[in-house]
Amino acid sequence: MGGSLYKSMEEVTGIYELLSLAEEKKLYRDLIRQLNKDFKFANLEADYEEDIHPVTLKQLLHETVFNLINQRFADYLNLLYIIDVSEAKVKELDGSDILKLSEAVVLLILKREWQKVWFRYKYQ
Repeated sequence: MGGSLYKSMEEVTGIYELLSLAEEKKLYRDLIRQLNKDFKFANLEADYEEDIHPVTLKQLLHETVFNLINQRFADYLNLLYIIDVSEAKVKELDGSDILKLSEAVVLLILKREWQKVWFRYKYQ
């Protein structure tokens, strides 16, 4: 377990790829707990079961982010701040299609949450 795990995470290009990596490293439940913790800090209702299927997690996160962008933009920005998603990376995204934008934001959220979980695991 060296730097290769972190490098692998940085090279991840898709949501399912990231979730598979978390499962493979036996850190999927920790990822879910981190998501729940940060959503709670952002005062958003999202309590994902630790054994939620990755496809379902992706769908629910995508729906949540999509709705936040469309209906509660201030809460969306607060969530990104709480999770510490890179503002520069969000600004790089194409905002012309909200559906695609929200999916890309979900990947950024999951990458940042995975980074927190992995660092905690590596340095415990």
